[in-house]
Amino acid sequence: MIDSASEGIMDKGTEQESNSPEVGFALDDSKESPDEMEAVAINIDALSLWYSGVQAIENVSLQIPDSQVTALIGPSGCGKSTLLRCINRMNELIPGVTLEGQIKIHGENIYEKDVDPVAVRRNVGMVFQKPNPFPKSIYENVAFGARINGYKGNMDELVRSSLEQAALWDEVSDKLRESGLALSGGQQQRLCIARAIAVRPEVILMDEPCSALDPIATQRIEDLIRELRNTFTIVIVTHNMQQAARVSDKTAFMLAGEERIGRLVEFSPTQELFTNPSDSRTEDYITGRFG
Repeated sequence: MIDSASEGIMDKGTEQESNSPEVGFALDDSKESPDEMEAVAINIDALSLWYSGVQAIENVSLQIPDSQVTALIGPSGCGKSTLLRCINRMNELIPGVTLEGQIKIHGENIYEKDVDPVAVRRNVGMVFQKPNPFPKSIYENVAFGARINGYKGNMDELVRSSLEQAALWDEVSDKLRESGLALSGGQQQRLCIARAIAVRPEVILMDEPCSALDPIATQRIEDLIRELRNTFTIVIVTHNMQQAARVSDKTAFMLAGEERIGRLVEFSPTQELFTNPSDSRTEDYITGRFG
């Protein structure tokens, strides 16, 4: 099952139709019809989590489709990043965490007792809010995960193909031995994505990957996400609703009430959620009435 190193892991769509002027997001009309049958990559079932006895999320269930981009949106403190970190078991690195429910990746429950959490994290790449390249050369940043996982193929070819997939090869092909820390912020984030790609994960998680970047670098990352969805299942946490509308196929809206427990309010195709939400709380959030 589970295989790929972790850490380190968009054309704008058409304008929204005039019958929904209050939202004003650009949406992609080229996405699949919601009626088409979709393969499920990640099945989250009745998931609840506590930090040292304090509940953070409650009874979250959703099916994340294969080879698509799923966005998690909602106000700060609603459990988006907590839910994201459940998908690669990173929350277990925090003392006092307890969890109920199941998460299956391509049918395998990653919380079974005999499943190695390190193996899960290899199979589910992670891109963080702030780019975090290793203090190594560009080449070694990409090769690192594959090397420690015993990759036996042509490393030069792997590094090149990973950088090409991350839309970075043309910019760094003549400086592979230079430090990854010398790159710009946007280039560093794409290097982290290349590092994740190199170990061939099934899933890539992105926790606000553009929040530290300027608009031009953000657009490059968004373009890249749209391309990568043809190969990987991507789950992205973002506070930028325009970004969610531009890059994602499905969107989940989460909300925490006065008790500060995150719950899933609505999960549907992105265009449907932004133009015709089924829950009034979703409409209030995306139109700026709260949050």
